[in-house]
Amino acid sequence: MPKSHRAGEKSESAEAASITAVSKEDLLAALAEHKNSLLADLNTSLNRIDGKLDCLQQSVDSHDSRLTSLEDNAESVDGRLEKLEACYLKVLTENEKLCTKVTDLEGRSRRSNVRLVGLPESIEGVQPTNFFAQLLQEVFGGDLFPSLPELDRAHRSLAPKPKPGDRPRPVMVCFHRFQQKELIIHEARVRKTLVYQGHTFRLYEDYPSEVVTQRKVYKAVMSSLYELGLKPALLYPAKLRITQTNGTRKLFTSVDEAERYVEEVNKSV
Repeated sequence: MPKSHRAGEKSESAEAASITAVSKEDLLAALAEHKNSLLADLNTSLNRIDGKLDCLQQSVDSHDSRLTSLEDNAESVDGRLEKLEACYLKVLTENEKLCTKVTDLEGRSRRSNVRLVGLPESIEGVQPTNFFAQLLQEVFGGDLFPSLPELDRAHRSLAPKPKPGDRPRPVMVCFHRFQQKELIIHEARVRKTLVYQGHTFRLYEDYPSEVVTQRKVYKAVMSSLYELGLKPALLYPAKLRITQTNGTRKLFTSVDEAERYVEEVNKSV
């Protein structure tokens, strides 16, 4: 082989080796640069993540603090509610007792009163006490009242005066003597319907509204007892007494008890 050709091959080999050596250095440098770039990006991302984690941790700490505060407040409210419920029950019990006492006192203050229902408005004139004393004597007769019954007062109910043609207001009559009041109540129950100068009216006990409500619930069961031939009597304030056919008496303090008794009697008939 000629020398010139060999020299050319050596020159090409050296040039290729030089290119190869340069390429490796560049590659290593590029890899190192890429590595550094990745590390920088990774550090930047980690720093961002750390920042977000710090924010999350602060938010969690804040929520934890608020939850702790809410739990403390809830426990405090529970304690206050327990005290409030206990106080409410106490007040409710005392209020029921007071209402019962007030109703009892009102009933006692009305023990000598009767109600006259159905008499026309203004029939009594300007002296209602004297008028109704004479009315009672006339209606019930001289045998029951040889002299005028003693009345402390007599007046219409305090409702507004009705228009012509409307239902007249009831009359409240207070007897001076309780015995006279009991006598006239008994006679009115016997007669049932009373008449004065062509006007039909009725006479009732003057009970507080609460007592009237309590007594009304016995109406149906009393009708059933009358149909069975028994003798029911409604005692004050709202107790039902039954006189049985053999003469014995039973006392019921609630409508349910009386209704169960009626059912038992119907089954035995």
